[in-house]
Amino acid sequence: MKINELQVKQGKVELTANVKEKGDVREFNKFGKTGRVCNAVIEDETGAVTLTLWNEQVEMVNVGDTIQIENGYVGEYQGEKQLTTGKFGKLTVINGNTLNTNINTLNTNITTQPSSEKQKEPITSFTKKETQKTENYTIKVDEEFID
Repeated sequence: MKINELQVKQGKVELTANVKEKGDVREFNKFGKTGRVCNAVIEDETGAVTLTLWNEQVEMVNVGDTIQIENGYVGEYQGEKQLTTGKFGKLTVINGNTLNTNINTLNTNITTQPSSEKQKEPITSFTKKETQKTENYTIKVDEEFID
């Protein structure tokens, strides 16, 4: 998809663009938690649009980067289109041979066991455990483990 094809209230946006500008970072408090937000201007050969960066994305994205948006959403603020990854989108920064991926602004570490070992109990829930720099997760599902 190209930037000139974006429509307000459009979801499932998939595009690649270059970061042209990055605005000032603002801090906010919502539901007792502090967050960070800033706007960037991204462009492709068809035009430019404002991209809203949230929390970890603020540090992840820099002017000159090439980014990829998957499952983005186009909103509107003061009559202008704004693109965001929202809760369900993904932002990937591509710099030369380096690929830094951020999924919903969460870093995940998943440990698997060899297929020769059977899961001792079914996975039935998903919980988030926060640490200083790393976020650890326990994933549980209702289905039996399949070898």
